[in-house]
Amino acid sequence: MQEMVQDYWFHFVYSSDEEQTQAQSGSKLWPFVYETVGAAAAAIVILFVLFTFFFRGVGVQGASMEPTLHDGDWLAVSSLAPVQKSDVVIITQPNSMDKPLVKRVIAKGGDVVNIDFLSHVVMVNDQVIDEPYIAQVTEESGDVTFPLTVPQGQLFVMGDNRNNSLDSRFSVVGCIDENYILGVAKYRVFPFGKDFAIN
Repeated sequence: MQEMVQDYWFHFVYSSDEEQTQAQSGSKLWPFVYETVGAAAAAIVILFVLFTFFFRGVGVQGASMEPTLHDGDWLAVSSLAPVQKSDVVIITQPNSMDKPLVKRVIAKGGDVVNIDFLSHVVMVNDQVIDEPYIAQVTEESGDVTFPLTVPQGQLFVMGDNRNNSLDSRFSVVGCIDENYILGVAKYRVFPFGKDFAIN
């Protein structure tokens, strides 16, 4: 009896170097995409948590805080931070403009504010305050009489653009009740490329 012999042939297909390179680059691309998408999603979640529990986003309107802030800037505002002198704050106290104000705290309740419009200096409790943030020296007097004692629980505020700011020097704004402070501006979140920290 003759044995049947079967031949088995295997056909190997060799891919070209170009195909191997494409396969390798494709296998590296997807982990990179997943990693990038994951990082972006994590960043969005972190921002959501921060702006839900710790910060609010507030837009700046007008030029009263130049050169520190400009029209169209967006700020991260903390309602948890205690208000200190020289802080930039968001004010929701009703006013003739019917919009929130962005101003700098000059004095707090019990402080005595005096402005010498001849020498252009601002004094709090007889001490000249250092104001590296102002655009120009203080010339606009408003209609409030100085020296002024700030009532307890209130704030005296001014814009950094002293000669183009409606603020506590004017009776239509006056001193600000601390209950109307939405928060302290901490960071500029837009536009990018400018100073990040406000104070």
